[in-house]
Amino acid sequence: MNIRPLYDRIVVKRIEEQESTCNGIFIPDSAKEKPQEGEVVAVGHGKMLENGQLTALDVKVGDHVLFGKYSGTETKLIGSEYIIMREDDVLGIFESAAEDKVTKHLRKKDS
Repeated sequence: MNIRPLYDRIVVKRIEEQESTCNGIFIPDSAKEKPQEGEVVAVGHGKMLENGQLTALDVKVGDHVLFGKYSGTETKLIGSEYIIMREDDVLGIFESAAEDKVTKHLRKKDS
């Protein structure tokens, strides 16, 4: 992908959810909500402070993040959908060890 977000913006690709529940029931596209999880694919150089200094971002390319339902701006680039948002819109970064437990728990809760 050839896009570099400016300042404290990041580009996120949604991580698609399963199409069926743990009981094997198929969920049609019209009934599914868009996932609020994604993978960071590009980050800007940092946040500009009032004094003119640039501070580094906490998120990095490859991070699995959780973001708000209506965060960012959705855009389509080269046939794929992405969300461009500010780092402030990110609610949390999944840690690799706890990631599987949280994802499983959230999916069970939705079922």
